Parts: sequence; C-alpha cells; structure tokens
Amino acid sequence: MYRAVTRQIEVTVEPNFVPEQSSADRSRYFWSYTIVITNSGEETVQLKTRHWIITDASGRQQEVKGEGVVGEQPILAPGERFEYTSGVPLSTASGFMTGRYQMVSETGERFEIDVPTFSLDSPDSKRVLN
Repeated sequence: MYRAVTRQIEVTVEPNFVPEQSSADRSRYFWSYTIVITNSGEETVQLKTRHWIITDASGRQQEVKGEGVVGEQPILAPGERFEYTSGVPLSTASGFMTGRYQMVSETGERFEIDVPTFSLDSPDSKRVLN
C-alpha cells in the first residue's frame, strides 16, 4: 500500500494487476487501483478535480485531468473517508502513476493534495534494481 498525507488528508492506494483484462501477446496490461481518501482535519473539504501522470516502462507519459473521481466530487467532513476503485491500461508490463487532487475547503480555499506515486507491476515485468 502507498500513502501520502497533505493538510491532514490521507490518500492511500492499493494497485492490483488484472490478468484477465491483460494480454502480453497484444501488449496490453491492465491494473485496478483502490484509493481511500480520509479527512483527519477539522474542516469539511470537497474533492473538485484530479490530475494524473501515468508513465509506462518505456518512459512514455500520459496526462489525465478532469473533474472529480469516478463521476463524483465527494464531500468529506472531519473523520469521513471516501473509497473508490478505478483502472488503467498500459502497453508495457510495468509503469507507475502519480497525481494530485484539487480540494476546496468550506471557506472556499482551493488547495492541492498529493496522491502517492505508486508502482504498476505485472508478473511479466522484469525487476531492475539500481
């Protein structure tokens, strides 16, 4: 599991390789990832936008920006959490994702929180240690 905390808002990510949606013969590899956002702060916040940078094993980057996550812009009161699962395909057997969410506080202040960088590894990927 991967974890980042910004302004008392915790984001955890659990990626999972999905072999039944992947095919090495067709250079298609698919992962699901489950994200939990927990508001440990003292003010209510709302997730407004997402910004992802997805990098495959060849160094190719894809940028994804949009409103909300999985069609929602969740509001999190102090102590509340929001969980969702999404997915990402790559043409290589490994890669990684990193991102940020834009939040807005109940006073109207906009700020960004980090999504931890997380690794996408399939059983077909070769591990390289530097």
